[in-house]
Amino acid sequence: MSENVENLVLEHLRAIRGSIDRMAQDVSDIKMRIGSIENRLTLVERGVGIVHEDIAHVQTRIDRFDTRLDRIEKRLELTTA
Repeated sequence: MSENVENLVLEHLRAIRGSIDRMAQDVSDIKMRIGSIENRLTLVERGVGIVHEDIAHVQTRIDRFDTRLDRIEKRLELTTA
């Protein structure tokens, strides 16, 4: 009887160990996927930063054109000031 109980306990322990091994592999896979997501997010953030930089350059050029247009209008006396 005692031997049957020991075998049953060992069987349960082996099942638990197998279950823990599968969970450990799942956690490892999840960590790898999260790392991949973090890398992709970093690339997206860099892309957004580049877009913001491009917008700032365009805005600077528009400001210069606006200044030049004001000077042209004043020179040609097209303003009502």
